[in-house]
Amino acid sequence: QVHVVESGGGLVQPGGSLRLSCAASGSISSINAMGWYRQAPGKQRELVAVISSSTSTNYADFVKGRFTISRDNAKNTVYLQMNSLKPEDTAVYYCNVNARTLYSGRAYGNYWGQGTQVTVSS
Repeated sequence: QVHVVESGGGLVQPGGSLRLSCAASGSISSINAMGWYRQAPGKQRELVAVISSSTSTNYADFVKGRFTISRDNAKNTVYLQMNSLKPEDTAVYYCNVNARTLYSGRAYGNYWGQGTQVTVSS
C-alpha cells in the first residue's frame, strides 16, 4: 500500500506565495511521475503540474511562470512552489504519485492524497 499526504495549504492574499509538499510512504519499490492536480468547487479536477522520474516537467498554461514543481527522490516527496497567487487558484490541491510497490510486480498504480485547501482571498 502507498500512502500519500499533502501539506502546506492555507489562506493567502492575492499576489502571495505558498509551498505545498507531498510525501509518499509505504511499500514503495519505485516512483515514476509525481504530480499536482486541483479541483475548485463545481469544477472538474485538472492537472496543475507533473514531474517525471528524470525531473522533466510539464505545467498547465494557467500556472506557467508562477508555479514550480520539484521533487526529492530520497524523501519520496514532491513540492509545488506557488507564487503570484490569484483568487482563481483557490481550490483543493491533490497530489498524485505513480508508483510501483513491493507487491505489484512491474505494474505501476496511481495513488492520491486527501488534498489540501488553498484559498486566495483578500
